[in-house]
Amino acid sequence: MNRRRIALYHALGWSLLLAHEEAGFLLNPTPHLRERLLLAVTMWLSQLALFYYCFLFIYPRYWRPGRGPQLLLGLLATPLVFGGVRYLLEEVLLPVLFGFHNYAPGSPLRNFAIDDLFYTPALVGLAALAWKIEEVFRREKDQATQLLTQEKTQAELAFLKTQINPHFLYNTLNYLYAEAYAVSEPLAGAVLRLSDLMRYMLHEGPDGRVELHKEVAYLENYLALHRLRFEDQFFVNFRQPAAVGGQRVAALLLIPFVENALKHGVLHRPDQPVDICLALPAPGRLCFEVRNRVGPHPRDATTGIGLANLRRRLALLYPGRHTLEVRNDGTEHYTRLELDLGPS
Repeated sequence: MNRRRIALYHALGWSLLLAHEEAGFLLNPTPHLRERLLLAVTMWLSQLALFYYCFLFIYPRYWRPGRGPQLLLGLLATPLVFGGVRYLLEEVLLPVLFGFHNYAPGSPLRNFAIDDLFYTPALVGLAALAWKIEEVFRREKDQATQLLTQEKTQAELAFLKTQINPHFLYNTLNYLYAEAYAVSEPLAGAVLRLSDLMRYMLHEGPDGRVELHKEVAYLENYLALHRLRFEDQFFVNFRQPAAVGGQRVAALLLIPFVENALKHGVLHRPDQPVDICLALPAPGRLCFEVRNRVGPHPRDATTGIGLANLRRRLALLYPGRHTLEVRNDGTEHYTRLELDLGPS
C-alpha cells in the first residue's frame, strides 16, 4: 500500500468523523449552535494531534523489542498531549477569537483532566490498530520487493549464462566453417547459416526488437537448414513481400509458428506443402499466416515455445495491438497473426 493511498484513507476517515459530529449538531439545532460547532472542531483537532503523536512518533520508534520503557513513557504522556492541545484551542484561542470558553471560568482543572482521560484510551488504541495494520501491509510489500529483487538477480544470472554458452558456440561455429569449407561447400554453407542463427539470437536490440528484414532472414536460414536435412522431401513455401521496410518487431516472435508447422506437420507432400505467408497489408501492419497438414505422429509437448507462452508474450509486447487466430480441424492446422507494429 503506497503512501498516497494511506494518506487518502486517513483524510477520508477524519473527514467522515468531523462531518458526523457537525451533521449531528446541524440536524438537531440547539442553543449556542455556533459554539457547539466550534467545540466539535477543536475536539477533532485535539484527536488528530493525539492520534498522530502515537501513529507517527511513539509507535514507529518504540514499539520494538527492547523499547518497552520508552513506549510506556510515551503512552503515559498521551493525556498531556491531548489535554495540552485541547486546552490551547478551547481555553486560549477560542476566547481570543470568538469570545467564549468551553469550561466556565474558575472551573477546577481536574474536570478538564477527567474529560481528557475519558477520550485518550480509545484514540491511543485506534492509533495502535492503524499502525499495526499499516505495518503488516508494509512488511508484505517489503517481502514482495525482496522476492522481486531475488527473482531479478536470478534472471540476470540466467541471462548471463545464456550469453556465455551461445558466444562460445558462435565462435566455435566460425572455426568449423573455416575447416569445413575445404571439405564440402554445402557443409560449410550449413555451418555458416547456423552461425547466422546464433548471431541473430545474440544481437537483438536493447528493447528486444529487431528490424523486420532480420527476422525474415532468420526464418529463411531456419528453413534452409531444414531443407538440407530433408533434401528432396522438404516442401515448404515461404511467400513474402518483395521488399521489407524498416519496421521493427519483437525478436524471435514468428519462429514458433514455423517451428510448430515443421515439427508437427507433413513436409514430404508436394501437393500439400507447408504454406507460410508474410504480408504487410498497410504501413505498420504485419500479417503472418502458417498453414500445414497435420501429421500422424503424436505431438511432442516437451519442446517448443507453446501456444500459451506465445499468447502471453503477445499480450505483454503488443497489448491491444494484435489478433491471433488458431484453427485445427484434425486435418489442417492454421494460424494467423496480425500485428500493429507502430511507427518504424
